[in-house]
Amino acid sequence: MKTRVLKLLAVLLISAPLSALAATGVALVHGTGQQSDAYNDYWKSGMVESIRQGLPTSNNLLVVNCNFEEYMWDDAAAGCLATQLYNFVTAMNIDDLVVITHSNGGNVMRWILSNPTWDSRYPTIINSTRWVNVLAASSAGTPLADAVMAGNVFEASVGWLLGYQNDAVRMQQTSWMTYYNDNWLLGTAGRPSLPVGFWNVVGTDVETAVWDSDSYCGGYTENLGLEITQEWLDNCSDGFLNCTSQRAAGSLWFYDYDRTNGGEPLSHNQSRRKCFNLDVILRNDI
Repeated sequence: MKTRVLKLLAVLLISAPLSALAATGVALVHGTGQQSDAYNDYWKSGMVESIRQGLPTSNNLLVVNCNFEEYMWDDAAAGCLATQLYNFVTAMNIDDLVVITHSNGGNVMRWILSNPTWDSRYPTIINSTRWVNVLAASSAGTPLADAVMAGNVFEASVGWLLGYQNDAVRMQQTSWMTYYNDNWLLGTAGRPSLPVGFWNVVGTDVETAVWDSDSYCGGYTENLGLEITQEWLDNCSDGFLNCTSQRAAGSLWFYDYDRTNGGEPLSHNQSRRKCFNLDVILRNDI
């Protein structure tokens, strides 16, 4: 956390003469799935509107809607994300963009950050970005993707999460992500650093005690499904991703229990919702 604060102070000192001209914006980037209303269907209004309160100008917020059932470099994925981010920063004159991603959204964003010559819009996006706050990133993939592609059946309650046998899930197989990390993506061990900060919030467990009200945040059924899928994962996981995958690229911001109210863990579902003060942490970071 100290390193993160020092880096922000350095940015502010360097840009101090231009600070009056800076326009801060936030973009929320969803995870695996094809979204047309991520505001209501993926993040929910409570999460979005709480984060919006941290903005000096409330209109400078973008909720991305793209087809993240495709490979990260596909026009429907990175191409769509680039279109929406580029149009947002240029139309609103954003030069201080905080990107908040969840799950596979971190992979699509990392593709843009890692391949600036791939698309003429990428440099503008990179140069406008302060840093990326990554909630439960699937940077090293997940054994669940391996299981899905092998034909294992999961509970319908986590169908939104797995997406079943689409290209995004295929891409998130652990061996596939190892190849992409070694050859196409920056930020993992042994690879060059990303051009902007990539700060990870790591979810460490799933709680589904029927007598515990915390287990209902974000939806009890969804959390129960994640407890079932956790059987494929390590002890430290959020029901979809091992903690090692969530930390594989960029830098650790915090483990859930270090910052959340009551030290509550964040399931993969809860890390995109207004649970345990996560929304306030993200809001204050702006």
